[in-house]
Amino acid sequence: MDFFFSLFMSGLTKGSIYALIALGYTMVYGIIALINFAHGEIYMIGAFIALIFTMHLSAPPVSMTGWTLLLTVAAIAAIYSGMYGWTVEKIAYQPLRGASRLAPLISAIGMSIFLQNYVQLVQTSNFLVFPDLIPQIELPLSWAKTLNRTNFIILIFTALSMATLTFFIKFTRMGMAMRAVAQDPTMAQLSGINLDRVISVTFIIGSVLAALGGLLIGCSIRQIDFYIGFLAGMKAFTAAVLGGIGSIPGAVIGALILGFAESFAAGYISSSYKDMVAFIILIIILTFRPGGIMGTTQTQKV
Repeated sequence: MDFFFSLFMSGLTKGSIYALIALGYTMVYGIIALINFAHGEIYMIGAFIALIFTMHLSAPPVSMTGWTLLLTVAAIAAIYSGMYGWTVEKIAYQPLRGASRLAPLISAIGMSIFLQNYVQLVQTSNFLVFPDLIPQIELPLSWAKTLNRTNFIILIFTALSMATLTFFIKFTRMGMAMRAVAQDPTMAQLSGINLDRVISVTFIIGSVLAALGGLLIGCSIRQIDFYIGFLAGMKAFTAAVLGGIGSIPGAVIGALILGFAESFAAGYISSSYKDMVAFIILIIILTFRPGGIMGTTQTQKV
C-alpha cells in the first residue's frame, strides 16, 4: 500500500508541473486559437534563470537562504520568463496575425529552435546541477513514507498558482476581458477591449506559470539542460489536448491523468514504457472523444 501511495504522490507531483505548463498552451489557444510551440522553451528558460540567480543570491555578499531565497528566485524567474513570453508574442505572432494559420505555426517552431540554440550557446550543452532550494520543513510522520518536502512544496506552489489564476480570470477586469475575447474576439473589440493587450497578457501569464514549473522541476530532478523544455512541452501539450484544448480545468485534469499514467506505468510496468502508456491513453480518449475530456467538438457547417 505504501508503494501505491508513493506512486500516487509521484504522479500528482508530475501532473502538477505538467499542469503549470499546459495552462499556457490552453490559454493561448483559447484566445487566438493557435498553439505556442515555443512555450516549452520558456519553461526551460525559467529553470535556467532560477539557477543563475540562485548562484548569485546565495553567495556573498547577499547570502540568501531558506524561504527568502526560494521566493525571490521564483519571482525573478517569473518576471524574466514573462518578458520572454511577451517577446515571443511580439516577434512570432503579432506580425502574422492576419496571415494563414500555418504561418504563425512555423514561426513558433522557429522561435522554439532559436531559443534552444540560444541557451545552448550562452550557457552550455551539458547537464547542470540544480541546487536544493526547498527549505527544511517538518512533515507529519505518517506522510514521510509517501511524501517528501520537495513534492509537498511543489503541490503547495501549484495549488496557490491555480487559485491565483482562477481568481484573476473570474474576478478581475483583465480576466473578464480575456474571457470575452475567447468567446468572440470581434465583439470584444467592438466593446472597447484592447485585443493586443489581452493577447500579450495571456502570453505573459502562461510564461510566468511555465517559469514556476521550470523552477519546481529543477528542485525535483536536481539537474537541467537546454533540451528539457522540448519533452516537457510535448507532454504538457498532450495534457492540454487530453483535457480539451482551450479549457483551463481540462488542462489541469489532463495533466493529472498524464502524471498518474507515467507514475503507475513506471512503477508497475517499466520506466522505459511510461511515455508510451501516457500517449496510448491520449489516443484512446481522443478516439472516443476528439474534443478531449472537457472540450467540445465543434461541427463545421459547409
